[in-house]
Amino acid sequence: MQKTGLLFGAVAGALLALAPAAQAQTLGELSCRALWYQRNSVYAERGYCFKTADAVATFGERCFPPYGQLTPSQQRFVDEVKAWEARKGCR
Repeated sequence: MQKTGLLFGAVAGALLALAPAAQAQTLGELSCRALWYQRNSVYAERGYCFKTADAVATFGERCFPPYGQLTPSQQRFVDEVKAWEARKGCR
C-alpha cells in the first residue's frame, strides 16, 4: 500500500497542476476508489481529522492545523473529483 499511496500522491500533485479540461479527462479515467483517494489525499495534506477506519488506515491519524481547511485551488480540485464521483455513481 505504501508504493500505491506514493503513486497516487504524485498523481494528485500532477493533477493539481493540469488545466481544468485536462484534469477532467484524467479524472474521468479513474476508478471510484482512485477518485476517493485523490479527494481525501488533498484533505490529508491539509491535516483533516479522519474518522472512518478506511481513511485512517489509508492516511493515518492526521489532525493538524489547518484541520482540512482547503485553499481555493484545492477546493476546486476536490469539487471536480466529487463531480466525477457523482457521474460515475461512486458511493
